[in-house]
Amino acid sequence: MSRRPQLLLIEDDASLADVMASYLRDYEVTTAADGGTGLSAALKDPVDVIVIDRMLPVMEGTDVVRRVRQARMRTPILMLTALGTVADKVAGLDSGANDYLVKPFDFNELEARLRALLRTYEDTGSLPVGDWDFFPADRIINSPYIGPIVLTPKESSLLELLAHHPERTYGRDEILKVVFSPTDTPGTVDTYVHYLRQKTEQSVIVTVRRRGYRLGAL
Repeated sequence: MSRRPQLLLIEDDASLADVMASYLRDYEVTTAADGGTGLSAALKDPVDVIVIDRMLPVMEGTDVVRRVRQARMRTPILMLTALGTVADKVAGLDSGANDYLVKPFDFNELEARLRALLRTYEDTGSLPVGDWDFFPADRIINSPYIGPIVLTPKESSLLELLAHHPERTYGRDEILKVVFSPTDTPGTVDTYVHYLRQKTEQSVIVTVRRRGYRLGAL
């Protein structure tokens, strides 16, 4: 029998927390009633997924999520809130949450979203690129803010080379030999670095003057 995924529920409404914990029978649920306690629990005992209310005592949900991400934890996070405007959703996602569900919600939808988050974050050969997840086999880099981004074969090969050795700087000639054709010019490397930066963020690849490129920190 496989173990149940561990879920940390950070919710100050005790009645709702009890109902959710009872309903989510496929999960091993741990609860916390305020942001401070929830943050301590998240940092002390890593779980498979976190569900967090945005409006919490002691520390707001967005601040908790931001602190979790600053600790370099990649745990998928679903934010719950009664605030349903676009600006509120953007603020929640910008803090580092992976998904956003507005109260009142349907429990079937909650479970579906949790299943989707867990599928995305299962160990499927991903490489970390900052807070992003890169799946070379699928040529997909998953943003914690906007979701999956599809790369071309050459873009994926270039990023994979850098991601396997993030502290190493690769010269243009070395990248040409591994990723591109020997007949290509060093400018080809610069072009594909530009493409990757356009699709993700400027900081995905760092230019090391007179030496080449290395992986950045998104």
